Amino acid sequence: MERTSIRLGGVELGSSVMNASGARSAERGEIFELCAVHGGAIVFKSCNSVGLESPENLKNRGVEFFAEIARELATRGKKIVGSVVGASEEEFVAVARKLAKAGVSIVELNLADDYVTKSVAPFASFERLKSLLAGVRGETGCALAVKVPPRIPFEPRAIADLFKSMRVAIAVCANDLPKDLEIDLGGAIRGPRRALSQAHEFFKVSENLLDVVAVGGINSGRDAYVAHLTGAKAVQVGSALMKEGAGALGRIDRELDSLLAEHGHKSVSEIVGRVSFAA
Repeated sequence: MERTSIRLGGVELGSSVMNASGARSAERGEIFELCAVHGGAIVFKSCNSVGLESPENLKNRGVEFFAEIARELATRGKKIVGSVVGASEEEFVAVARKLAKAGVSIVELNLADDYVTKSVAPFASFERLKSLLAGVRGETGCALAVKVPPRIPFEPRAIADLFKSMRVAIAVCANDLPKDLEIDLGGAIRGPRRALSQAHEFFKVSENLLDVVAVGGINSGRDAYVAHLTGAKAVQVGSALMKEGAGALGRIDRELDSLLAEHGHKSVSEIVGRVSFAA
């Protein structure tokens, strides 16, 4: 759908809606089912070098399994986001390099999972994070995304500035909007100006030099629309996809498209970050 297409990290995507890593994206059949029913990007389950049996949320068949699928899909012009985990900086670099060479459009470094926090501790210091990003950036030429933990020990502006300096194009952030948030689809919110979510905060401090992807709480086209209003260039869908199956992505995309048309917008880009505060 033209209205929901977006440019993310310099990559043209057919939709701003995509699956979250791990949601029906671990097995070949699941991945090809998503490809068959959705025109947007497909996010692989986070993978490491040789695969993991535990923890359960990161169980995967290893990077060679996903690289083979990426090579096949790349020849069809499909846009793939390859998600990376690892137990060391060297593993992150090696896995990212293999996925990039296999033809993924975007490499996502999953730095938000407890497995990575405990093994690599990328946010233990600014220098440690910079070293990891520099290692990956030096070995990959594709767009680079970082999935940010819900709680970080540094100011978001400092992280955003580091990302920009390391040519990280995309920050994948929590869509942790207040449950009692009242917002109309014109973007108006009553109350003082404030950060509404991690995604909104990163949008504000990055000054349009980072693209933000919102993950969490996207169950409808309206949820996606609100996430866009609060700064997200794209959204990742998890729970709805697990409950409904692959068709959830298309449903949310269609609902988003209808809302854009209803409010007179020709492109989702027109509403990104357009939230306004009224006292």
